[in-house]
Amino acid sequence: MAARGKNQHVVKRDDGWAVRGEGNTKDTSHHRTQQEAADAARAIAQNQKSEVLIHGRDNKIRERDSYGNDPYPPKG
Repeated sequence: MAARGKNQHVVKRDDGWAVRGEGNTKDTSHHRTQQEAADAARAIAQNQKSEVLIHGRDNKIRERDSYGNDPYPPKG
């Protein structure tokens, strides 16, 4: 199994939205909108073959997308 990158989290900040790699102490990038942050997180996750976890304003995960780590063919 190939080494996976860090999952990327899209989280709310006082001044907009941020992308933060799982386990990191600092945000990777800041964005004005959730969509811009999600797009940036997806680009990182696709490159690292990891997951994007998009948190809502309440900080609960509302969406997650996996890039490169899904079983193929899909089960079920």
